[in-house]
Amino acid sequence: MVKVGVVLSGCGFLDGSEIHEAVLTLLALDRAGATAVCLAPDIEQKNVVNHKSGSEAESVRNVLEESARIARGKVQDVAKVQAGALDALVLPGGYGAAKNLCDFASAGVKARVDPGVLKLVREMHAAKKPIAAWCIAPALLAAALKEAHVKLTIGDDAGTAQALEGMGARHVVCPVTEMRVDEANRVVTTPAYMYDARIGDVATGIEKAVAELLRLCR
Repeated sequence: MVKVGVVLSGCGFLDGSEIHEAVLTLLALDRAGATAVCLAPDIEQKNVVNHKSGSEAESVRNVLEESARIARGKVQDVAKVQAGALDALVLPGGYGAAKNLCDFASAGVKARVDPGVLKLVREMHAAKKPIAAWCIAPALLAAALKEAHVKLTIGDDAGTAQALEGMGARHVVCPVTEMRVDEANRVVTTPAYMYDARIGDVATGIEKAVAELLRLCR
């Protein structure tokens, strides 16, 4: 059975993983007969946001512990996982991908990736194992794989696309219900909630992207 690492960044779209995207990913993988292995860095969140008011809270939360909420407790420290244990990798979006997994939200084109995440992404890419990313998470791939000039999408936001291209990526426009594949780099991306979209349309894009990711595993 294909094992797919799902890298989470907390719990909640404003400071962690986008929950819809994460759950839709886990559901699509399960329905396709793949085994999801949830991963997250064992670090403090960059900030904590009250999802009701949108204001920043003073509390401190741990990314691994918050990700366990989505993973129903079954989550591993990404820094301790080797590429050899996985067949593919997925990074759902949410601001946590741009705050906790990397610092694209604050650093833009100078973004740096969490060391454990960076190591795994680069190991997977070097082994020619497929990698997928949704929503804002493709920014992490642009930062981690600069020399590869990965073709990817975050939808149609011109400012974000320009930043990704500033890191060496090649951006392509994509609607929410579709995905884009870089066959050479074995990378699949879909915009998801980079659009103000219905959950059903986000699900369609993720389902198509997961199908392509698993095709690349064959």
